[in-house]
Amino acid sequence: MRGILLSLIIAASLPVILVSPYVGVLVFSWVSYMNPHRLTWGFASGIPWTMIVGVLTFAAWFFSRENKKPPMTTITVLTVIFVVWCGITTALAYNKAPALAYYIQYVKIMAMTFLTMILIQDQRRLNLLIWVIVVSIGFFGFRGGLFSLLTGGQFLVWGPPASFIADNNALAVALIMVAPLVRYLQLRATNRWIRLGLLASLPCFLVSIITTYSRGAFLGLGVTMCYLAMKSRHRIRFGILIAVVLVGSLSLMPDKFFQRMDTIETYDKDASALSRLNAWYFAWNIAVAHPITGGGFDVFDYQPLWPRYAPNSTNVQAAHSIYFQVMETQGFVGLFLFLTIFFLAYRANGWVVKRTKHRPDLQWLTDLGSMMQVGLVGFGAAGVFQNLAFFDLPWHFVAISVIARLITQRELAKPPPEAEAAPTRDARQPRDPRRRFPPLPQPVPAGRAGHAAYNAATARRLRRG
Repeated sequence: MRGILLSLIIAASLPVILVSPYVGVLVFSWVSYMNPHRLTWGFASGIPWTMIVGVLTFAAWFFSRENKKPPMTTITVLTVIFVVWCGITTALAYNKAPALAYYIQYVKIMAMTFLTMILIQDQRRLNLLIWVIVVSIGFFGFRGGLFSLLTGGQFLVWGPPASFIADNNALAVALIMVAPLVRYLQLRATNRWIRLGLLASLPCFLVSIITTYSRGAFLGLGVTMCYLAMKSRHRIRFGILIAVVLVGSLSLMPDKFFQRMDTIETYDKDASALSRLNAWYFAWNIAVAHPITGGGFDVFDYQPLWPRYAPNSTNVQAAHSIYFQVMETQGFVGLFLFLTIFFLAYRANGWVVKRTKHRPDLQWLTDLGSMMQVGLVGFGAAGVFQNLAFFDLPWHFVAISVIARLITQRELAKPPPEAEAAPTRDARQPRDPRRRFPPLPQPVPAGRAGHAAYNAATARRLRRG
């Protein structure tokens, strides 16, 4: 029954997409991040809803009167170059068939990312997109937090099945990135109950991240929360609140959690950490051997290379790092493009904050730019230990950064509300000197008659203004 209901909800959105293509971007994001059909069983879980929604969205956009031109910025140009470069490395990949399948999946992701930049170019649509992202991924953070509180943190929290973030470590990175967006929505919410609900959901996010038992995410969480407190309004109070929640969450965790975190210091004796170092050595050696193009997608799964490039050829696994993942698959050229794109996205949000912080009517852009910077820092910190370089969410962050800058440029080109409301004076109208300078007091003539004449003259001046 649940599967049929969710399928009907997605199916009911299809006619709306035909009329309003931007709704297709929202539905596609919901299905991609939350995977609602995967939470069911039976025939509903096997329907390719992402493909159906994506194809219909592109068709509706093509035949609509919506904007057809993508934003031409340095970020978008470099992103196109990076996608093309991934195609070149795929053609030269060691593991050609899996590499091609991975590249096709990535092209689909980037196609929807560019369509997002085209269709989502105003405040209302942008906020709707952020709400979809927060609700889709935040569902697992909120549910996982409550589950962990009820069970004393004894069990790991997992993401949506058959998705990029199904793994506990990947879910932790996604939640770290989404937490600042929750803070943005909480700052901009006008309804008191929505504002309180969003604020109450943040502790559940933190508990979920901790109970993924991901050591890399735990380190990334510390960096992100410190930066979030620095970039928030009332930073001292918000920083104290974060510290209290973190300390309270850790006090509820069982001993096995702290035993796992202790292996951060003794990584040279931990099998998981050693296997990750082995994968990093393999990635580095592949990149050094092929510095221009790397080994292509899924090169780590090509068994003949491990005896040649890895210290331990029997321990085969992925790079478990966005940096080593891009380095081994796309070479140093691809890594340079990747880092440049995300650095420019961070700078674009800083540009937005700098130019809107003194405009009360654009305060929402200031809050958005600040929280986007926090999310990008979280991705860079927690991504050191996870393969999410080609996941939808970081590229959605790039798209939102481009959109926020475009909206800021458009709003700054308009006169501010104060200037529009200011009264204007016809330049040909002469100034009235009496309005600028008060009348000078006149000497009072002597005698009763003189006083009467003075009073009459004063009354005439007052009537004239």
